[in-house]
Amino acid sequence: MLHIALHFIVPLLPAVLIGRRHWWRVWLVLCATMLVDADHLLADPIYDPLRCSINFHPLHRLPVIGLYALALWPRASRLPALGLLIHMGLDSLDCYTHQGIWFTSH
Repeated sequence: MLHIALHFIVPLLPAVLIGRRHWWRVWLVLCATMLVDADHLLADPIYDPLRCSINFHPLHRLPVIGLYALALWPRASRLPALGLLIHMGLDSLDCYTHQGIWFTSH
């Protein structure tokens, strides 16, 4: 449960730093990147607390995460890219704290 809460709490800092007066708009964009977890619907079972998402689910694979990093370059995609990278970082941290690995090796 803490993991899910962190997906909403951690984006607050960059939202306040980037958004200033309109921080809540930035925060909403960063939180909207939680929709990337829709790829969990393709897994069987859909939810497995012992499964590491990184490099397992299609939108959580390392090459795709590289594309998220590249999307930081264009101004138009910068906020969603930042949100996706925060999301992947938190998912990777979750893998490490529960399983001692940063990503699944397949």
